[in-house]
Amino acid sequence: MKWLLGVLFVIAGANHFLNTPFYLNIMPPYLPWHTALVYVSGVAECVLGAMLCTRRGERLAAWGLIALIIAVTPANVHMAMHPELYPQYSPVLLWLRLPLQGALIAWVYCYARAPRIS
Repeated sequence: MKWLLGVLFVIAGANHFLNTPFYLNIMPPYLPWHTALVYVSGVAECVLGAMLCTRRGERLAAWGLIALIIAVTPANVHMAMHPELYPQYSPVLLWLRLPLQGALIAWVYCYARAPRIS
């Protein structure tokens, strides 16, 4: 499951570069440097997702991913609070993305804990 999670983050991060206009569109207007934030978050997702797949980097990557998920949550909240800006998406789906953030954090947290000593 760790590999699946890592690969999902790498793919999501790569999508920041393949579909930059989408991410720019969902940036809350109160945040500065939209393009830079999209690219930095994309790089972070790719690097941390890859690190998660290594034994040596999994704990650091997991904590980094938790921080990243929290950092991108304002974009998801912005979308849910302003569904009129995103008519192509159901408002229900926009709200359902918010608990998904919590589920992702819980999944990633499984790899953030200290390793068991045998």
